[in-house]
Amino acid sequence: MSGLSSRIMKETRRLVTEHVPGIKAQPDESNGRYFHVVIDGPQDTPFEGGVFKLELFLPEEYPMAAPKVRFITKIYHPNVDKLGRICLDILKAKAWTRLYARNS
Repeated sequence: MSGLSSRIMKETRRLVTEHVPGIKAQPDESNGRYFHVVIDGPQDTPFEGGVFKLELFLPEEYPMAAPKVRFITKIYHPNVDKLGRICLDILKAKAWTRLYARNS
């Protein structure tokens, strides 16, 4: 994982060691900015029982730029486009940098 910022390395270690129930995320062996993610469908939702594969990529500008997230598993949701990209205002540049500035 050489060439990655200490922040990304720290967040990756935390992601791998501090498991969140229903979410598995592993960095790609050849690219430490790319993650393979599997999410179990939340209970009491139409997605319960589902297993959803996603890819997550941290751009060079991260954390000042939002991660890129895409569902590999086909899913119908109003905030997911036909290519699997998550479409939320918070992931757009202006909103992301405001959120980052507020939480730093």
